[in-house]
Amino acid sequence: MTAFLPRLHSTRPVFPVRIAIAAAALLLTACGSVPVRPLTQDDLARQTAADRMAAQEGVEPLSGELSMDEAVARALKYNLDRRTRMMEEALALNQLDASSWDMLPRLTASAGYSSRNKNLITRSEDSVTGLPSLANPYISSERSHAVYDLGLTWNLLDFGMSYVFAKQQGDRVMIATERRRKAMHTLIQDVRTAFWRTASAQKLRDDVKQAIALAEGALQDARKAETERVRSPIDALRYQRQLLENLRLLESIEQELSSGRIELASLMNIPLHQEFRVQEPNDNVDASLLEVPVQRMEEVAVTQNGDIREQFYTSRIAVEETKRTMLRMFPNLSFNYNIKYDTDRFLINNQWNDTGLQLSYNLLNLLSAPTQKKLADAGVKLADQRRIAAQMTVLTQLHLSRLAYQIAYRQYVRADQVWQADAKIAEHIRNRETAETQSKLEQVANSTTAILSLLRRYQSLSQVQAAGSKLQATMGLEPVIGSVTDMSLQELTRTVGQSMREWSKQLDAPQPVQPLPAKPLKTGAARERTMEQDVEGLALNLSHELAPATLAGIAPSPQVLALLSGEQ
Repeated sequence: MTAFLPRLHSTRPVFPVRIAIAAAALLLTACGSVPVRPLTQDDLARQTAADRMAAQEGVEPLSGELSMDEAVARALKYNLDRRTRMMEEALALNQLDASSWDMLPRLTASAGYSSRNKNLITRSEDSVTGLPSLANPYISSERSHAVYDLGLTWNLLDFGMSYVFAKQQGDRVMIATERRRKAMHTLIQDVRTAFWRTASAQKLRDDVKQAIALAEGALQDARKAETERVRSPIDALRYQRQLLENLRLLESIEQELSSGRIELASLMNIPLHQEFRVQEPNDNVDASLLEVPVQRMEEVAVTQNGDIREQFYTSRIAVEETKRTMLRMFPNLSFNYNIKYDTDRFLINNQWNDTGLQLSYNLLNLLSAPTQKKLADAGVKLADQRRIAAQMTVLTQLHLSRLAYQIAYRQYVRADQVWQADAKIAEHIRNRETAETQSKLEQVANSTTAILSLLRRYQSLSQVQAAGSKLQATMGLEPVIGSVTDMSLQELTRTVGQSMREWSKQLDAPQPVQPLPAKPLKTGAARERTMEQDVEGLALNLSHELAPATLAGIAPSPQVLALLSGEQ
């Protein structure tokens, strides 16, 4: 029994260790299992209701008739997609502010506690003979003690990398700004198109309903006449077919007109079920854009277009990335200054300052330097090529947009002439209707023709507005307004209206063009190959864009033909 006791006593401390290890393993296993939690219907309904309330938060209710200026102002102030773009710009600005802090030195404070179950006992040997010292073993450290440290670290390489990254982040902020501008251009274009569709629906809704009611009444009379065999069955069926064709056309017109209000409500972020009326603006088309020379439009487009400006910022980011690559090749110089304090009672000096200067260099950078430099240069060349391609694409879009605006304006003029002729015919038809000298089929046909003529006029007017907005967006023209969030809706409406009426003035003053750094010109086969690629790419884009117009029998303008043939 006595022989067993020492063995039992020696194994007793092992059990708490095993239990602690088992408990830690069970705890880690429990933490590693994550339950699957699908969304319930209540969660979805609650979050959806909260999102809808958040979307309508701060939106002023619509009262009275809606003008074009107010529609654009409401879209700029309350549109959800525009809010998203503005938040992306704000996020990029916050990232710039955060990256600026990376250039500062690192100031770290640390505190630690150390404890051991046995004393730190050490022996010593004689440095000459190598024999153990005659002194007894001594304790050199306290079992439990705390350590405090306040250190300042400054790294030259990290400072340079952070500085270059901050400059890149600044360019990313400008890229977010250009994307917000492009979203604003598209939004104004969509609002103007939807507004005119809503105005045409408001103008034609009553006439369409009256014509449909007249056609349905005539159809019932025709079916009754067919049943009573008042006229020939073939004539009765032909009569009904013509009425049904007019009904089908009127119903398609009614269906097309009904979607404009919903699209406009969605763009302004107002309830989709809300009924509202729009003020029919002056439908005189301003064709002053057609009087601006194409060369002037090109000058404005290459300096104000959002796509081109974004590519310029992307090129600058690529150049800065080359600098970051070169900085990695330099040695790293770091400076450290620490204030330390230790509660160990065996230390004679519990508090001391520690200063260090270190120079290090990764020798493998010598091997990877050519590859890294080649990669950075390839990124710069790719960004330059994308910028050149963007310029050619924007110029192509400019000429095509101007061509589309010319065609839309001519179609509007022709549709207006047709409508005026149909209006005179309708006046004579009303006189004949008073004299009761026409049939119901003729009344339905004439009403359908008049409605269709007026609808085509409004459609042409809407296409002119859309083409003009696209041309202005391609040139990068936009309303000159301040902060949308800080301005009231009434003030923003007045500012937008005044700015949209003075858009053409932005084409009068020449845009300042910053000189670009000179680059070595390509000579020989390289220059010819680059020119051939540019001309082929431009011709391919133009051919795709002009294919529908060619099939429709529309002749392109001389400017577009000159671009296609490579004269400009």
